[in-house]
Amino acid sequence: MPGAIDYWCNLFTPGGIQKLFLDQPELRKAFEWLNIFDHLKGYPVEEFTKLMDAAGVEKVFVPAAKMASWEKKVLQWDLSVEEVAEVCQKAPKRIHGLFGINPWNRMEGVRALERAVKDHGFVGAHYHPYGFDVPVSDAALYPFYAKCVELNVPVVMQIGHSAEFMPNEAGRPLLLDRVALYFPELKIIAAHTGWPWVEELLALAWKHPNLYVGTSAHAPKYWDPKLVAFINSRGQDKTLYGSDHPVLLHKESLAQIDGLNLKPAAREKLLYKNAQRVFGF
Repeated sequence: MPGAIDYWCNLFTPGGIQKLFLDQPELRKAFEWLNIFDHLKGYPVEEFTKLMDAAGVEKVFVPAAKMASWEKKVLQWDLSVEEVAEVCQKAPKRIHGLFGINPWNRMEGVRALERAVKDHGFVGAHYHPYGFDVPVSDAALYPFYAKCVELNVPVVMQIGHSAEFMPNEAGRPLLLDRVALYFPELKIIAAHTGWPWVEELLALAWKHPNLYVGTSAHAPKYWDPKLVAFINSRGQDKTLYGSDHPVLLHKESLAQIDGLNLKPAAREKLLYKNAQRVFGF
């Protein structure tokens, strides 16, 4: 069986872990609170791909992530396209980039999205709404969504609860209803299971052909039973595996999926077939 495809893996290098987590008090606090501070270890590309091999992971998608601090109104995640592209170039068949959306950049950001896809081979966009306090349905994001349609790339966005001290309303699943209606060609991966509004997200994914449920950040052993049932039945074509590494580690999370007793066809679609189709591999 082909290896898993992880649609959201944060920059795993020593420098990436330092910049995204260890140097950010809000993120450090979240990892301490979740009791997973020991996950904050960085790896060179060659070493990380060996870990991927050992876990049975074929590809990871790394966002050039943009996350704002809601309290301070400044960027606390501000990875550049070039930082991620450099890592992708070291393992071009295994690591692929996602462009991080900063809604404050407006049309300058839209043009940067196009360059990331055309010049650097990025395979999608990524949006973390909470610190910006710009809801996923806000008009400021429509130019980015339109460009994703034009480029035929998906957009990954965190939906549901934010572990950081930021308001959750900007990522409520129901906000995607109008987005999916307005952009029927836009492939949307709603990450982090939509928790605590899991059933709300499942209803929308069932309704909209272009809306998918991403399972990142939540350990499979804690998945809502309704999500597991959805993966195993009418939602088997609508779910994608993700880790949000280093929140989840590949080997551990995939072992937990093995313990869910999914149907073989549903498991294959969750782990790689749906991602192959949605991202066009």
